Amino acid sequence: MKSLLARVATLGVLMAIPTVPAVAVAVADETPTPAGSVRIDGRYFVDEFDRTVLLHGVNTVDKDAPYLEAGEALTSADADLLVGHGFNTVRLGTSFDALMPERGRIDDAYLDRLAAVVDTLTSRGIQVLLDNHQDGLSTVWGGNGFPAWAIEARPGANEPNPGFPLYNLMPSMNRGWDEVWNNTHGALDHLGTALAALASKVGATPGVLGIEVMNEPWPGSPFPTCFPNGCPDFDRTYQAAMQKLTDAIRVANPTLPVFWEPNVTWNQLMPSNLANPPRTPALTDPNIAFAPHDYCIPSQLAIYLGLPEDLRVLCTVTQDNTWRNIDAITQRAGVPTVVTEFGDGDPTVLGNTLRRADERFVGWQYWHFDADRDTDPFLGEVGRQLVRTYPQATAGTPGTLQFDPDGGDFRYTYTARASAKPTEIYVSDRHYPDGYVTTVDGGRLTSEPGARIVTVEAAPGAQVTVSIHGPGSDGTNLPNATSGGSSGS
Repeated sequence: MKSLLARVATLGVLMAIPTVPAVAVAVADETPTPAGSVRIDGRYFVDEFDRTVLLHGVNTVDKDAPYLEAGEALTSADADLLVGHGFNTVRLGTSFDALMPERGRIDDAYLDRLAAVVDTLTSRGIQVLLDNHQDGLSTVWGGNGFPAWAIEARPGANEPNPGFPLYNLMPSMNRGWDEVWNNTHGALDHLGTALAALASKVGATPGVLGIEVMNEPWPGSPFPTCFPNGCPDFDRTYQAAMQKLTDAIRVANPTLPVFWEPNVTWNQLMPSNLANPPRTPALTDPNIAFAPHDYCIPSQLAIYLGLPEDLRVLCTVTQDNTWRNIDAITQRAGVPTVVTEFGDGDPTVLGNTLRRADERFVGWQYWHFDADRDTDPFLGEVGRQLVRTYPQATAGTPGTLQFDPDGGDFRYTYTARASAKPTEIYVSDRHYPDGYVTTVDGGRLTSEPGARIVTVEAAPGAQVTVSIHGPGSDGTNLPNATSGGSSGS
């Protein structure tokens, strides 16, 4: 990556002057700034300089023992590649069976390896969300997550296992999930101990965004009650489990953001009843964030079950449903949202997620970025969607955010407030081969000529508009709102 950055840095640059368009060829800054602390403030993430933070990033999850060994963990070169493309967050997978491979014993060597990866990422300005990952409950069913010792249920001798994702329908796995939610054999107690150890090890590290309590939790035997309109009875049990695990984390760290996912029937278009009185209690912890996924079910059926890819024509409708459900929970709970998984390689499906996230000023983490790979995965059409010009930190309250992934036209409005540092906007390294034009109304451009990070200062209360586009564009090729959402809505 350094050789690529060096080549970019040799390009000539011209000044970009506020309100007077001029072409500037982006120059990369090879001096990384370590990540600082981010906190929750109502429905936003806010940094230590009181700026509103927007997160764009990726997942990286090592699901197999011995976990995060050499070749399976992100390196400094991986981090440099991600930062070069403007990504400022990683959802880093961990798991119960990695943290506590034997009943009651925390694996300190694993925690040390995990902390080393966290240090590598945060030293380069990347916010790390620690994801307690599971798929299919346990290796007992060919999945991952819960150690085998924590679950007593086992598959029947002649019980067929259809594999991911249909193994969730296996009676034996549903019995195992029932054990979890009822804490029949103490699985939640032990998981709480493991997550508390994780919080103690790295929770105070600047740049650790928080802990996600559990990836894609399945309801167990109550799952039929979740269709077709959600399952408030199960969600009451589920929210109690999330609160129990959050309380265990709070013993180790009282203010670390904790991320809750909806139960995974959400991915089959069912709404969540989290924080939905009187069905479930309102949230009392001010440091909870919402962590939904946005997968297009017709597209997933094409990938995993071999159904026709033409089904993707339905994705706009199904993803609209998902975002309506996101709007409902964030509005009633008053919490910030990060879409912690989305993406299946289809640029249109990706665009559906990214456009809706922009409209709401919602951050995201793309599935998946592999540490063990030979090429830069962001150079094709998928990368053209994911690598975006966007405000990483806003000294103010967001207004509207628009970006055209085809031509790179960008427009952002916000209301300025006092801050110790300026607004910072990452300029995509994929969209402006001939340089870029910046105009600022209501504020002052303060970055160096051709900076990869454009900085803007403005008087508190000012209404600021920042536009960035290629020299061959007038900057007006911008997406229209798809569902009535708006940044900061």
